[in-house]
Amino acid sequence: MNNTLDTRSNAPSFHLSPSIMDKLTVLTDAAKYDVACTSSGIDRRGDGTGIGNTLSCGICHSFSADGRCVSLLKVLLTNECIFNCSYCRNNCNSDIPRATFTPEEICTLTIEFYRRNYIEGLFLSSGIIISPNYTMELIYQSIYLLRNVCHFQGYIHIKAIPGADSLLIEKAGFLADRMSINLELPTSDALRKLAPCKSRSTILKPMRQIQNGIVRNKNELISYRKTPRFVPAGQSTQMIIGATPENDFQIMHVAESLYQKFDLKRVFYSAFVNVTHDTNLPSLPGGPPLLREHRLYQADWLLRYYHFSVDELLTDDRPNFNIYLDPKCDWALRHLEYFPVEIHAADYKTLLRVPGIGAKSARRIVKARQGCKLDFSDLKKMGVVLKRALYFITCSGRMLYPTRMDEDYICRNLLSDRTQIPRELREEGYRQISLFDDMSFGGDKNVCVSL
Repeated sequence: MNNTLDTRSNAPSFHLSPSIMDKLTVLTDAAKYDVACTSSGIDRRGDGTGIGNTLSCGICHSFSADGRCVSLLKVLLTNECIFNCSYCRNNCNSDIPRATFTPEEICTLTIEFYRRNYIEGLFLSSGIIISPNYTMELIYQSIYLLRNVCHFQGYIHIKAIPGADSLLIEKAGFLADRMSINLELPTSDALRKLAPCKSRSTILKPMRQIQNGIVRNKNELISYRKTPRFVPAGQSTQMIIGATPENDFQIMHVAESLYQKFDLKRVFYSAFVNVTHDTNLPSLPGGPPLLREHRLYQADWLLRYYHFSVDELLTDDRPNFNIYLDPKCDWALRHLEYFPVEIHAADYKTLLRVPGIGAKSARRIVKARQGCKLDFSDLKKMGVVLKRALYFITCSGRMLYPTRMDEDYICRNLLSDRTQIPRELREEGYRQISLFDDMSFGGDKNVCVSL
């Protein structure tokens, strides 16, 4: 059965053969630890009574700049690798099934999945086969065929390979929508210990190249409208959390620096999963640090959209996030001197710092109060989560009901809202510490301490 592109008709001319499906099974499974987008994780066949079906194999989701959810084929070009990164399931020492797609097979899969309406784009990453240049050349050939032979205009996200020639990265950048280079680990010391074949300089160099290329291309577009676009959806990166001992304060400082110095669109945080059982890695008896990952994502959102800085959220004395409260609520409780704020007087940035008020509801408040007085029912209609915000706001000088501006009192009330407690802790159970508890904290690990 033909598995190559028919370049005369500019379209794939086949159905997927057993061999290409075997490769797909291996290489989509190998890609699942890359969290630059979210796997669908479900396999459901249509029963004939409805439209469509869902395949878990390689389907993930991302969000476009206009907020649309885009389904992507998430796959590795190869899980062969010449590197020996301790944390990576695909490292050269792992005894796992190996497979490698040809560029033509990548095109085949993308177009056939697209024709069946499974996907709207491609997320292509890879292990390092033979050399960084060789691997980057294969990635470039794959997306070149997609764009210029198949005339595929859907979304393409690729991983740039650190150490590859800058010309290859530049050529690929004019074909891809987004490019990403994984930072892997938060510090250079951690990288030297767990990924000795990689270095911070080889990772940051192409990251800077992509940043400069985006800026230069934007300036050229102003002068010449027909200039091809270079990585129009920007670049992102990923850090593994929990494989090395850095605290949240250190990790968030790295993320903040990347946003400021490289103008990244996203930093992704991947809870460490011990798949190699290397002696250099922590055993994690409690499983991957998913709750910690969740808090880091919430804090990352505050950095990007809510005008917070890392030094406001964490300090050397408090280097890790409160697992019982989201970072915004935790910050507000530690800074009650700024509250309550008056809804009719607070500026936009001040409103953003109120727990329960998001960017959209803050904009609605600023716009609506120009023409009328607002009350709490109006705020609820605008999307304000009053069960959190009510402790921190007034409407025309009044609170929703009398509230003590006391940290312990507000903390207890916030924790009485079960949605404030992450699902993982709700399942384990928790309790509020009382004045009569043993202050050694040696017994119950699921205790909320409010100081």
